[in-house]
Amino acid sequence: MAAWSVTILVLLACLWFPASVQCMVRHYKFNVVVKNTTRLCSTKPIVTVNGRYPGPTIVAREDDTILVKVVNHVKYNLSIHWHGIRQLRTGWADGPAYITQCPIQPGQSYVYNFTVTGQRGTLFWHAHILWLRATVHGAIVILPKRGVPYPFPKPHKEEIVILGEWWKSDVEAVINEALKSGLAPNVSDAHTINGHPGSTPSCPSKGGYTLAVKPGKTYMLRIINAALNEELFFMIAGHQLTVVEVDATYVKPFKTDTIVISPGQTTNVLVTTHRRAGKYLVAASPFMDAPIAVDNLTATATLHYAGSLTSAATTLVSPPPKNATSVAANFTNALRSLNSKKYPAKVPLKIDHSLLFTIGLGINPCSTCVNGSRVVASVNNITFVMPKTALLQAHFFNINGVFTTDFPGRPPVPFNYTSIQLTNLGTKQATKLYRLGYNDTVQLVLQDTGMITPENHPIHLHGFNFFEVGRGVGNFDPKKDPKNFNLVDPVERNTIGVPSGGWTAIRFRADNPGREGLMVQFSSRIKVKERKKKKGS
Repeated sequence: MAAWSVTILVLLACLWFPASVQCMVRHYKFNVVVKNTTRLCSTKPIVTVNGRYPGPTIVAREDDTILVKVVNHVKYNLSIHWHGIRQLRTGWADGPAYITQCPIQPGQSYVYNFTVTGQRGTLFWHAHILWLRATVHGAIVILPKRGVPYPFPKPHKEEIVILGEWWKSDVEAVINEALKSGLAPNVSDAHTINGHPGSTPSCPSKGGYTLAVKPGKTYMLRIINAALNEELFFMIAGHQLTVVEVDATYVKPFKTDTIVISPGQTTNVLVTTHRRAGKYLVAASPFMDAPIAVDNLTATATLHYAGSLTSAATTLVSPPPKNATSVAANFTNALRSLNSKKYPAKVPLKIDHSLLFTIGLGINPCSTCVNGSRVVASVNNITFVMPKTALLQAHFFNINGVFTTDFPGRPPVPFNYTSIQLTNLGTKQATKLYRLGYNDTVQLVLQDTGMITPENHPIHLHGFNFFEVGRGVGNFDPKKDPKNFNLVDPVERNTIGVPSGGWTAIRFRADNPGREGLMVQFSSRIKVKERKKKKGS
């Protein structure tokens, strides 16, 4: 009843105060279909939305309501996640399969209904089951309310740039073979910019994405990393990038030649076309500073000035080495929240829960796997087991036996996290959640481990933004490191990369009741319990 009351009040506000409350309901239809697509000189069927790769862009304004009808015409179960949307009071619309909903079965449909409350900027949507998100993804553009300007000069034009990965093989076959063998999945065959890898050694061509520009103008690029696994560098030959936003939050503008962007992150940059007419290479290349196999190919596109001949030579750019830790660190360290009067950085100062999650890999027995074992993901020595009943459904209907709320807030046995440990690599497999009270404040230190190998971990917190208050190399020191935390203007995000062999500290307020997930390519879970109202309230 409360939810209906809120909806009615909002609708009445739209009717009575049209000048001050500009509400719209925006309708979209996603037909999930298979389409034959050619990349790298070979053709394969891929799962798409409306036959497009990348998929269609959702455009809305702050406080608009979005309804998306998803119709599943393919053989896979699927769900769609609206990456970075807070989903205040609409947790069931978030999209992770078996977490907030059961997946949409073949031949069935589902309507996602949510309001974009207090957010503006660039986010994206993607499939949230199996590896379908490799091709099932697209941009979300949230414009400010009418009459509210950007906190930087308005650009001449805006463009969407989606970075991704491409496999010649069927991506579902790739991940299924990995699960069957117990080994890591094969790396991708190419990176992509707006669905195109550009020219590669195995498939030389003049193809690829072209960004047409006029001289003397400023453009805003809404850059999205929709890759499954890899952090990427992004740069444009001969042009500096002015960073103005990350993960749909404004930042203090700064100039850079190269940005680094983790899977799930977004970055808005301003580019001024001040060079002489011509063509300039746009490049996306991998960043990996750990001994992990990656796709080494650089995706390319072209920034093409109006009036330039198609046959004109392209000005090239050399991407950083894939292990250029200093380039990535310089970019990350430059990020600061705008922290203005209109856009303050509300960093929690008093902490109710101080947590330490160790993130890494483990090895569990598997009689049917290669070598009789399987490589698994681990958070605090627990490997998350996907439930057969959606967690939110289990909570709402009081279904027992689906999950427990005893996820440890710290490692069960402390150890030298970043050293190479080759003793007991086994993990406990369970569906565990950590319980938070409504409006509790949380400090969460995410610690990479050297179990098997250290590596960078992209982490996304569903339903919340958080502030990155600190990061470092080696083991987190709870006595020394907090003294250097930035509690004034730390960057606010929804997705972050934990450095290889290091740690990241984040803070947030648990103001969104429901079953929200901390996604680390694998999953640990956080549960926010809504406190009971007092009588008469």
